[in-house]
Amino acid sequence: MPFLKFQTNCAVSEAQETELKRRFGEAIALVPGKSEDYLLFRLEDSCRLWLRGENAAPMVYLEAAIFGNEGHGGYPAFTREAAKIAQEVLQVEPEHFYIKFEDITAWAVGVQYIDRRMFR
Repeated sequence: MPFLKFQTNCAVSEAQETELKRRFGEAIALVPGKSEDYLLFRLEDSCRLWLRGENAAPMVYLEAAIFGNEGHGGYPAFTREAAKIAQEVLQVEPEHFYIKFEDITAWAVGVQYIDRRMFR
């Protein structure tokens, strides 16, 4: 049950949004046990992001909330692919691409509560 919150200061066209959604759907599979089948993806474009006192360069801040992956398996490969996607789709240089990983230990979908401790 991964959730990716993609924030950029770039204006994102509909075609670019579709490409980002598609490619991040593929990239999440680099994290063991994760797939696009359960991916929730949120895109926020034209955000006010400042880096080193500047906001002119294209940049991305991505929050990746992942359930049940305390060992962080696949995170290095996902990081490389995510930076590549941002560079190819939005021309964001790797030094302007940041990811915050969040370990989710409990999650609910609809009325179903899921706790990591249930799987030990």
